Amino acid sequence: MTSLTVDPRKTALVLIDLQKGIVGRPTAPRSGPEVVLNAARLADRFRALGATVVLVHVAFQPDSKDILNAPADMPAQFNASALPPSWSEFAPEIGPRPGDLIITKRQWGAFYGTELDLQLRRRDVRTIVLGGISTNIGVESTARSAYEHGYAQVFAEDAMTSSSAEMHEFAIKNIFSRVGNVRSTDEVLSALAG
Repeated sequence: MTSLTVDPRKTALVLIDLQKGIVGRPTAPRSGPEVVLNAARLADRFRALGATVVLVHVAFQPDSKDILNAPADMPAQFNASALPPSWSEFAPEIGPRPGDLIITKRQWGAFYGTELDLQLRRRDVRTIVLGGISTNIGVESTARSAYEHGYAQVFAEDAMTSSSAEMHEFAIKNIFSRVGNVRSTDEVLSALAG
């Protein structure tokens, strides 16, 4: 494992789908609230250093016309009009706070169809630290796109979780380690301090 230094002037924390309608779902290897606590620690430190914090959430129009609906063997059964009004609101522990960037996505990844890349480049961000739910869906889709966009990446392993420990571990070991550095929240915080 290589040593890690994170320059807060060139790094953004990008947190995926830590919203009320997702955080309470059953997850593994850790609970949504555990992930939120680690993500909040990261966000607080990034803000204290004046670094960019990006909160990404998924939201849809009540008529559901902006939901992806491609033919699939396991299509998502989703009705936006049946969601409670607070479904896409962020978990209060993470924000938003003044100065945070808010990105609304309508698919798994945070880059496609949003201004995420534009806003990161305008702030001269070269590295992103990723966390969120679900490891192998929203976080992984964002990570793959970030890699293709040329960003260096750090994955806060204990600031993310999935619907099963196996799915989480597969993404961590087989995807994230190929496109960036996998570290704990404490290790990221230490890298920021150094």
